[in-house]
Amino acid sequence: MRARLGDDRGRVSIFLAVALGGMLIIIGLAYDGAGHLGALQRAHNLAAEAARAGGQSIDRAQAIEGGPTEINEAEAVAAVDAYRTAAGVSGPPPTFSTGPNGEPLIQVQVIVTYDNKFLDVFGFSDTTTVTGTATAVLLTTPDG
Repeated sequence: MRARLGDDRGRVSIFLAVALGGMLIIIGLAYDGAGHLGALQRAHNLAAEAARAGGQSIDRAQAIEGGPTEINEAEAVAAVDAYRTAAGVSGPPPTFSTGPNGEPLIQVQVIVTYDNKFLDVFGFSDTTTVTGTATAVLLTTPDG
């Protein structure tokens, strides 16, 4: 009878088990990292669109009378909130200011939550929250 030395059939080496675990973590980081970047891009896009929606809420009475064009803040807040609600995101109320040339500005912040697909299995957070910010400038052009 022959003795078999080093018969490893049916056994998994420790190196293979550790390497496989490391590979799964790397794949999870890549997948959820890409998802995080996608959520960040979505947040910036939605903030820009919400700011544009709010910036279109001008004080019509003042503009019709020939006065300076200004943002109607109450209507702008309502437009931003309606846009964010329709998109399924949240954020703080928009802020209003004046640009360096006196033009009205509206700044909107949007908060988007990304649900991690793989990293939560390895003990990371279940969700990642990202924020996008955009500013819309109210520009007027003279009739020509």
